[in-house]
Amino acid sequence: MTEPVPDLLAPSLRRRMACWLYEGVLLFGVLFIAAYLFGTLSQTRNALDNRHALQGFLFVVFGIYFVWLWSKGQTLAMKTWHIRIVDRHGQPLSQARALLRYVLCWLWFVPSLAAIAPFKLSAPESTVIVIGWAAVWMVLSRFHPQRQFLHDALAGTRLISAAKPTAVAA
Repeated sequence: MTEPVPDLLAPSLRRRMACWLYEGVLLFGVLFIAAYLFGTLSQTRNALDNRHALQGFLFVVFGIYFVWLWSKGQTLAMKTWHIRIVDRHGQPLSQARALLRYVLCWLWFVPSLAAIAPFKLSAPESTVIVIGWAAVWMVLSRFHPQRQFLHDALAGTRLISAAKPTAVAA
């Protein structure tokens, strides 16, 4: 296995987290449309009916969204924050690698949610645990040689700074 390309600089943690938050805002729209479509097609009358089927459907919809856009190099939020995703050699992602990254990205949430599940914690306590785990996850990137998140290292992907578009003089 060859070494990663060293001249591809990772964006700052602050920029990656800003992109992450913006992605969450954009995903709200995807979630709204997908949940409306699911509810309409399944004739769900109560939000608690078909809850697990809806969660599975949204997992698949989000997977399609991310795998498709990551294999093209950027999501809309990544374009806004001038961040690209490549493999460890600086090449565009295959759909298989993008799918692996999507599955591994759930490491941001699954461990903390699994820790919460057996206990009857209040919403603020649960929030502290989830945000605390995300903070640990973020800080761990400081110890990676290329400043990548653990899921990127495991998936063989890298977030890099993309060149800002230059203005064309008329």
